[in-house]
Amino acid sequence: AAGRPLHVGPPSWAGHNRWSKVRNVKGPRDAARSRLFQRLSLMLRTAAREGGPDPALNAQLANVVEQCRAKNMPKASIEAAIHGAERSAAAARLLYEARGPGGSALLLEVLTDNPRRSQQEVRLILTRHGGTMAEGARHGFEQKGVVRVGPRDLQGQPVSLEAALEAALEAGAQDVCPDEEEDEEEEPALKFICETSALRTVRERLEASGLRPLSAAIEYLPRDRVTLPEGTREQAERLLQALGDCPDIVRLYHNIQ
Repeated sequence: AAGRPLHVGPPSWAGHNRWSKVRNVKGPRDAARSRLFQRLSLMLRTAAREGGPDPALNAQLANVVEQCRAKNMPKASIEAAIHGAERSAAAARLLYEARGPGGSALLLEVLTDNPRRSQQEVRLILTRHGGTMAEGARHGFEQKGVVRVGPRDLQGQPVSLEAALEAALEAGAQDVCPDEEEDEEEEPALKFICETSALRTVRERLEASGLRPLSAAIEYLPRDRVTLPEGTREQAERLLQALGDCPDIVRLYHNIQ
């Protein structure tokens, strides 16, 4: 891998948190954390139903558990969600395509036990904020493996860009950039991008190099980005905030610069 070029990317805005970071107000912050844990619990139950309750034998469940720990979800809540999987209703996985203000493209990953209700809620949110359901939006995105790594290594030392570049080359990643989806007061994680087929290998190699993986998943990354004028961007901000508040949406991707 020594001779292979590595692209070092700018911060990547994959999720909705670029503008909708929870302000330093206790009420909104607690509400956002509650929604996050609600989503993670649904993801835990779904993964456990589909592949069994043992993370050692269920890679998808192990990855969600890793995400829960990275977000400081209580251990008791994690275990309760997994053990409650058999009693819960089966959830459907859906991918909605949409257009937002200024022709922006959106992809919404949904987990729900009531697809009709979820579609109605999402359609209503889009309509209220200048968006619409739109087939074909997914063509503006490509699936990639994404490994998020903590800003400090397993020894608690800060990870420099130089160290991240070296680790990316050794692990076989294509791109590394700061992950700007964290809360404002937290140090940004590092996001390593790779081919989907290499996701597990890249994660294992990053951990073996002394880094601290927070999550590893296949995500949709925009092929190109659109820059919106100020007024349109404010409308897009309100749309992304409203979609982020919808509990059935577990992941939101957009191509807004």
